[in-house]
Amino acid sequence: MTKLSRSAYNFCQESLRRNKAPVVPSRNHKPVDVVISVGWRVRKSLMAIPWLHSVAMVSVVCAGLLSAELNAVAAADVKTIAANVDNHYNHLRSLQAEFIEVYRGSGMDRTESGTLWLKKPGKMRWEYRSPKEKLFVSNGKDAWFYVPGDRQARKESAKKLEDVRSPLAFLLGKTKLEKELRGLSLAPDIAPLNAGDAVLRGVPTALADQISEIVLEISPDNRIVRLVVHGVDGTTTEYRFAQQKEDVAIADGHFDFKAPEGTEVVDGGIGN
Repeated sequence: MTKLSRSAYNFCQESLRRNKAPVVPSRNHKPVDVVISVGWRVRKSLMAIPWLHSVAMVSVVCAGLLSAELNAVAAADVKTIAANVDNHYNHLRSLQAEFIEVYRGSGMDRTESGTLWLKKPGKMRWEYRSPKEKLFVSNGKDAWFYVPGDRQARKESAKKLEDVRSPLAFLLGKTKLEKELRGLSLAPDIAPLNAGDAVLRGVPTALADQISEIVLEISPDNRIVRLVVHGVDGTTTEYRFAQQKEDVAIADGHFDFKAPEGTEVVDGGIGN
């Protein structure tokens, strides 16, 4: 128990001891049961009774102290969780994981899956396998999006890239979640996929014109197992990560792309 919570507890206990409930007789000489619930519900008509007024005042003070304590604990928890996640990923050189991507919006509900590779600095490869093959890859300089069935490849400078997948590169960056996501806080209204995980939410500093909020689910071992991107247009893109392998050997060439012969190359348009 923290110093603040101990003080609040002692204050409330002593105040209630001094203001022990009396038996209030009714007109038929039977006791009136005075019930004070967790929410300190007291009938307004009985507030004229000095004891009830005193208890009501104590309840307000106690509620304020306990609320402040809970807010302080929540803030401390967020800082601790964020710092642990930063420490976990900032020390990695590479990461491989299986992913599921769920997109909802514009009358569409689409689920895809594949394998993700990340490598410092700024390299990533999203290899989709289901329901159809496609590739999103960046070597940190150029980014490519290729769908074999369309025989078309889109190319964009990594610096100009505006795609919801691009912020995920911060997982292996020298950064802090609290800087990447403004107003980072716990999200008790969102149920985690796995019991024991923590769920956080925040507003991204990057792509603010496209993304209104990002939700992160953090496992007890400080891994990001789910990331939900809420678009300003009402769409949501959810990523779930499993079988994460850290510091695996990945050749730099795995993040390069050469358009197959006969493929149309289009400049720009990735993420639009």
